[in-house]
Amino acid sequence: MRKVVFIAIVVFTGLTQAQTNFEKGMTKAFELWESDKLDEAENMFERIAKAEEDEWLPNYYIAQINSLKSWDEKDETILKAQLGKAQDHLDIAMSKTESNAELLVMQAQVYTNWVAYDGATYGMKYAGKVAELYAKAVKLDPTNPRAAFCKADWGMGSAKYFGQDTEPFCGEIEASIKLFDTFKPESDFHPNWGKERAKEVLTVCKE
Repeated sequence: MRKVVFIAIVVFTGLTQAQTNFEKGMTKAFELWESDKLDEAENMFERIAKAEEDEWLPNYYIAQINSLKSWDEKDETILKAQLGKAQDHLDIAMSKTESNAELLVMQAQVYTNWVAYDGATYGMKYAGKVAELYAKAVKLDPTNPRAAFCKADWGMGSAKYFGQDTEPFCGEIEASIKLFDTFKPESDFHPNWGKERAKEVLTVCKE
């Protein structure tokens, strides 16, 4: 009996220590990110991803960082490397968790990077997929503010491109902000971005 208790204590201690190391690593990575040290933050997330094989969050943030770095990138070689890396880590993250609205949103973001870089080349390939991913994310998790906002923002951008009325999307964006107000992430490390951007888009939408 004492042996069983000892084993249980050792296992629990090991799990607690692993969780502590994960939390420390994630905290450090976010601190680097907030200090605009994206490369250092990315490296930290990569180390965490290797150590925590069951956690999808480090891979998610590696994908997000590479997506963010790609928005204004003009060098196609660099862009392909960054978005290729983002895709690789999204694929890994998706293999670790099923039915995840956050990953669907990030996948749509990466596809949007390609469209923003060269709409003539990548619009036909990815535009439909982006719309499908956002629709799927909203259906999967109607309370997720990023899914709601990004779906409306993409719809508004598409309407502008085709010279259509964007007014209907203003209400959707406003509704997404209400979702941001009530949304509670699962932990301090789960995605919680987008509210300020939604407010900016709503301001422009109402002008």
